[in-house]
This record gives sequence, C-alpha cells and structure tokens, in this order.
Amino acid sequence: MDRRSFIKKAGLGAGGAAVASTLAAPAIAQSTTDMVIVSTWSRDFPGLGTSAQRLSARIGELSEGRIAVQYFAAGERVGAFDSFDEVASGNAQAYIGADYYWKGKHPAWAYFTAVPFGLTYAEIDAWIKFGGGQELWDELAGEFGLKNLAAGNTGVQMGGWFNKEIETADDLKGLKMRIPGLGGDVMAKLGASPVSLPGGQIYENLVSGAVDATEWVGPWNDYFMKFYEAAKYYYYPGMHEPGSQLALGMNASWWGTLSKTDQQIITAACMEENAVSMAETNQNNGIYLNKLIDEHGVELRKFSEEVYDAFGEASEEVFDETIQHSDLTARVHESFVQARSDLGRWMLLADTGYTEQRNRVLGITI
Repeated sequence: MDRRSFIKKAGLGAGGAAVASTLAAPAIAQSTTDMVIVSTWSRDFPGLGTSAQRLSARIGELSEGRIAVQYFAAGERVGAFDSFDEVASGNAQAYIGADYYWKGKHPAWAYFTAVPFGLTYAEIDAWIKFGGGQELWDELAGEFGLKNLAAGNTGVQMGGWFNKEIETADDLKGLKMRIPGLGGDVMAKLGASPVSLPGGQIYENLVSGAVDATEWVGPWNDYFMKFYEAAKYYYYPGMHEPGSQLALGMNASWWGTLSKTDQQIITAACMEENAVSMAETNQNNGIYLNKLIDEHGVELRKFSEEVYDAFGEASEEVFDETIQHSDLTARVHESFVQARSDLGRWMLLADTGYTEQRNRVLGITI
C-alpha cells in the first residue's frame, strides 16, 4: 500500500491530509543517513550471510533510501571478530553477528546468543520481548556504547562434526574442537580444547587436522561448508546452541541521533528478519539433512544419555563460575533461568508433547 492510500484508509480528512503534506516536505529535503554495517559472516553464504545481506537491504527499502546502507561482509572492511570494536568505536554504525563472540569482553553477552541447555527459538524470542531480556540486553550493550536488537535465529543446532565416535564423555578428552561461547567452556570442563574460529577458517582447519571436530549450525549451513569432506560423524542434538539468536548491534550514539520513525523502521526490519531467517533455516535443514546422508554418506549419531548428563554437570559448573563475574551477569542468568523454567514447562506440554505424538502416529522417524 502506498503512503497516500494509507492516509486515506486511516480516515484522515482534508485537514489531516494537509498536515501530512506539510510534514512531508521537510522529510523529502532531509539528507540521507549513512549506515555502514559490518558482519561476522562471509558474503553470499547461504543462511547466515544471505540473512545479513537481506536485513541490510531491507532497512534501506523500508526507509525509502533515507537510510543509506553500506554492507561489508567479514574481511571486506574488518575481520569477523573485529566488528564489535569497529561499531563500538563509531567507525561503523552497526554489525550483524552472534553476540556470544564477545563473551571475553563480558560473559553476559553469551546469554543473548545461546548458552548450554538454554532457550529454543520460541523461548528466547519470548524472553527477549516479554520476559525482561531486552531490558537486560540494553543494560549490557549500554556499557559498551551499543544498542542491540534480535535480527535472526538458526534454531536448535547440531552437536557437531567428529572424526571419531563419541560414546562416552571420556572420548572428548584431548579433542581440539571449534566451539565458541559458554559451550566451549563446557567442553573444556570435559577435557576438550575449545578453539574459536570465524566461519571462513573452519574448513581448512578441520581438513588439516588443526582441529579434530567442529560445530557450526545445522544441515543447510553445514552442507555448504563441506564439512562432510573432512569428518564422518554428525552428532545431535547440540546442547550448546538450542536457539542461536543473531543480532544487529548498533553504535548507541548514532542510534540516538535517529528519528523515532527511523528507529522504528530498523526495529521492524530486524523483527521481520528474525522470523524469516528461522523459517528459512527450518525449511532448508530438512532438505539438506537428506542430502548429507543420501549423497555424501554422512553418519548421523545421537549423543548418549551418559554424554548428555556429563554436558549438564559441566554446564552447571560453568554457570556457577560465570555468575561470579558481576551483578549484571548474575541478574541476566537469574532472568534466563526463570524463563527457561516457565517456558520449558509449557513447551513440554505444547510443542514437544504434540510433535512427539504426531510423529508417532504418522511414523515420522530420524
């Protein structure tokens, strides 16, 4: 619907139309607002990369070009892990990435992407929007001169790619695994050596043997990374990222200069992409899981209950240490735990209860 039709349908009379016309003139005369966005993802990479590019383009479209967006993928302007400092310093206006990459700056950042035994997409979306999560995120981001919004999600991730079968927790000892965030800390508790690598460097390290295992996202993204060429066993489910929230992190001073309308435009674009990316990922994960198994002989493996119990014990140790960092971290954790309890109980009755029975009746199996 164009703007003029909207005004008519909204019930504005001649006086209202005159006011709209009066207000429109200065807006047309306004110069554009530059918005440089840097990303932690490679250009055109299916899923993460294309989602970031789509969000960047959408902001320009919704603002009718008033917000002039320049998008730079990882390595085109700064390295993937340099995007935080690029935006916090004001050299760029925004980044698109996963905030658990910044847990070295403050451990509370991890909660706003994913933590072990954390929240699924539906749960983290509810927590951020209605459970106090956004307010805590604002407080954390404000300490670094940032304003952050949810801008994508990849859902429940796979446990990872391994060159050997993982039958007990002892099989993890000595393993060099690419795994960021608090999930990496859990693996360290179990004797593995976590390695943090940007996406573009994982394949070469896995092929060369510099790492023995890696997690990434799920079948769709992993297929295009060609991990099946370097590892045979594909484990599920991932305890480390049950609903990985992606973010648009903006320089807070720049955000403060925007009009309320432009702030709402960016917020709307983020909310749209948050939903679209999850739908797209779910649809493609089913398709590409079949391709990995049928075309490349990937062997699907489920972590045993023994291994998962070890993950759980180690995660509680990690949480106990993490909340000692600061009052803010402790408050974020407390809010997260409450949301996990409230939402988890409902999801057990609703989503989980229904899908288990539906799949049983229909004979849908792994």
